[in-house]
Amino acid sequence: MKTVSKTRSQLKREAIIAAAKAAFKEYGVQGTSMDKLAELAQVSKRTVYNHFETKEALLMYLVAELWQKAEAQVDVSYQKDIALKPQLIALLNAEISFISSEDHMDVTKVAIGHFFYNSAALQKEFEKISCQENAIIRWLNSAIEDNKLAINDVDFASDQLHGLIKASCFWPQLFQMEDGISKEKREFLAKETAEMFLARYQVTIDN
Repeated sequence: MKTVSKTRSQLKREAIIAAAKAAFKEYGVQGTSMDKLAELAQVSKRTVYNHFETKEALLMYLVAELWQKAEAQVDVSYQKDIALKPQLIALLNAEISFISSEDHMDVTKVAIGHFFYNSAALQKEFEKISCQENAIIRWLNSAIEDNKLAINDVDFASDQLHGLIKASCFWPQLFQMEDGISKEKREFLAKETAEMFLARYQVTIDN
């Protein structure tokens, strides 16, 4: 299989993105200058501007990249011939693993920190991303179509699921109340959340 070599432009872009991840994490978006990014990436300031017009554009690229990683990692499709509970547990387990990952935490901390300094435009971009259909919403819609779940508002139900898992595995880590989440705790949280959710929404068949 032939290996495709990256162009100098692609390599420079990757260097800028890596520099942004490191700089934003250490100094925040507000405390990072384009000069600093150019220095860390070992490229000219003009090159940085050629790839990203503003620091906010770079931040939004990191957020979009994070979304793509989530879509790749949290990829559990609905299966009609398997019970809902093990499917939902597997889906939530994957979601918990992702949102509690170091990469997700780093970008989220940077983005939340930047909100304190403004940017209505940045917030609009976040709203666009949050409105995109994710793996959980796709799974819920499939289960509804299969008459296994009775849900009137899928977005609200998805928010409920995310709220339950984030309360235990995301917010404590974000505010450094916990260092991380163990495999055992992740599996326990996925199981308990799935059981609570299905107790509310799963269609029961009367005998």
